[in-house]
Amino acid sequence: MKIVTAVRADIPSWMSLAAGVEELFGPLVDDPGFEAALVRNVERGTALCVRAAEGRPGSALVGGLLFSVRRPHYEITWLAVEGNARGQGIGRLLVEAALREFVSPPCSIDVTTFGPDHPGSGARLFYEELGFEPTAQLLEDGSRQVYRLQLPHA
Repeated sequence: MKIVTAVRADIPSWMSLAAGVEELFGPLVDDPGFEAALVRNVERGTALCVRAAEGRPGSALVGGLLFSVRRPHYEITWLAVEGNARGQGIGRLLVEAALREFVSPPCSIDVTTFGPDHPGSGARLFYEELGFEPTAQLLEDGSRQVYRLQLPHA
C-alpha cells in the first residue's frame, strides 16, 4: 500500500469514499463545509490517501486522512477507510505517514472520534493502539470524544 499526497484529481474519488462512510460520520457529500475543507487540505498538501491498486490520481480511494498543522498542536480532522479495506492496516499507515510528514515534537495531536455508545466506537480502540489517550472532552451529547497523543522532544 502506498500513501500519497492527494491532488485535485482525487477529489471526486474522495467524495465517493466519504459517501461510503456517511452512516458513521453523518452527511458529508452534500456538506459544502466538508468539500471546502477537503479542497483546502489538498491545496496545502495535508490530505493523504491510498488509491486502490496504487492507481493514478483520480482512481478510487481505499483510505484518506486530512490533517491540520498548527504547531505545536496538530489534529487529524478526518480519517476513513473504505468498508471492504478495513482491518488491513490502511488507517495505521495513514496516521503514521501524517506523523512522519507533518509533526515536529514536542507536540500534541488530537483527533475527535466516536463516543463509547456510537456504532463506530471501534475507532476508539484503533487510536488507543496508536498511543492516543481519551481526554475528558466529550462532544455532541457524548457521541464524540477527543483523543490526544503527546509526543515529547525527539
